Amino acid sequence: MEERRRTRRGKQTSREVMHALRAKPPEIDPCPPGQVGGQYRPLKESDIQSIYHTAIRILEELGMGESPQVLTDQAVNKGAFLNELNRLCFPQSMVEDIVERACKSFVFYGRDPKHDFEVGGNRVYFGTGGAAVQTLDLDSGVYRPSTLKDLYDFTRLMDTLKNVAWFTRCCVATDVPDNFDLDVNTAYALLKGTTKPIGTSFFISEHVKPVVDMFDLALGGEGQFRYRPFCKAHISPVISPLRFGEDAVAVTLACMESRMPINNIVAAQSGATSPATIAGMLASTLAETLAALVMVNVFEPGYPMIFSNWPLVIDLRTGAFAGGGGEISLLNAASAQLSNWLGLPSGVACSMADAKAVDAQMGMEKALSALSTGLAGGNMIYESSGMTASLLGASFEAFLVDDEMLSHVYRILRGVEVNEETLGFEAIREAVTGEGHFLGGQHTMDAMQRDHFYPSLSDRLEPRSWEESGKTQMWERANMRAKEILSAHYPEYIEPGIDKKIRERFGILL
Repeated sequence: MEERRRTRRGKQTSREVMHALRAKPPEIDPCPPGQVGGQYRPLKESDIQSIYHTAIRILEELGMGESPQVLTDQAVNKGAFLNELNRLCFPQSMVEDIVERACKSFVFYGRDPKHDFEVGGNRVYFGTGGAAVQTLDLDSGVYRPSTLKDLYDFTRLMDTLKNVAWFTRCCVATDVPDNFDLDVNTAYALLKGTTKPIGTSFFISEHVKPVVDMFDLALGGEGQFRYRPFCKAHISPVISPLRFGEDAVAVTLACMESRMPINNIVAAQSGATSPATIAGMLASTLAETLAALVMVNVFEPGYPMIFSNWPLVIDLRTGAFAGGGGEISLLNAASAQLSNWLGLPSGVACSMADAKAVDAQMGMEKALSALSTGLAGGNMIYESSGMTASLLGASFEAFLVDDEMLSHVYRILRGVEVNEETLGFEAIREAVTGEGHFLGGQHTMDAMQRDHFYPSLSDRLEPRSWEESGKTQMWERANMRAKEILSAHYPEYIEPGIDKKIRERFGILL
């Protein structure tokens, strides 16, 4: 009886020790960004070959329509030809030579070097994207038009989240009507709110240089951005099905002139701008993304470009975009597999939930796509945080919930380490010949710090304790946490003297 009491007391003491340890920040992050993907391969090798050769056939026989003259001239000079319909066609040998010489990896810089990471290979990073025109208000819980202040607030909130490796503007400042002012102020809000790598877009090519001039100022002088290009351009140079967009091609060339990395996005919609079948869509969009790769590389072989094939799904009953579900998760995972098979820096999308509230539907839709694309090995996975309402909305609470979800995804990607220490034979011996449990043992304490992630927003209380603590739901806890961060985190990432110079030159509205 006395031995049993000692055992009970030992268990209680061990639990107290573990609770104390749990309250401390982990000494080792058990699930950092940059884990290795590629475990999930939805396509067999024969599937990949069939899809690839169909894509090559599309480019060689059907080609691309509406090619701007500057691109047509350059491409024809490099081996392309115009068919009888005046469509720009690319022979297989030309495409394969371009893939061979294309950029296979590059460093995506932050303004602070601690945020630099390599794009390419088999490392997985989650980040943002989107162009939401509505924000889920923190106070009212009602959607309203997104503002420039919202964009800045999203930026500084994201600045605190470890799993968001880069920040592409997630919403459009609808209160800035002038296109030039919008491009400049969008870039400024990102500069002001974070030193992580960033991404933006441009309405017209003439806006690129002024924004890069502002980046030069932030880095300390003319031409500095060329040495640390911390911003990439999101461009959609291909309009599905199979034609180029003249304005987007011009923006691409302007960005290349300023040495800004390119994220060339193809975002076709199944059954509308691409075939409705999974295989047909993958072949068509692969051809279009290869056309974007050709576009860049006929001007400069090896220029840093993310091969971003984002196959999107529409609900064929209604024609509405369907951002969540099994089909879009499968398509983007397969797209990542195809891009990695080509050896190109891959970009896909996830977490484009159709849910309007931060609820169970949102969690289901986001977890499905984030896990599948992560396991498939997408190098840069966009839209991963904050997006709601089929990309029409953005939510502060969702940013926090998604960041916690991504820790779980990274933990799964990290996998199982099997070695003498982790197999734990001696720990098993100690437990079965000693107190009969593993609580409080050194092997357990080491694993607790090294192998396990402890969420801060998810609830793990038993029901009575949860009721006594207020019965809060996850979105409520995220709401409170977002308000805490936004009330306190006002980083000073632009020196006052530089900020003054920027404001003297540009119409800064923040």
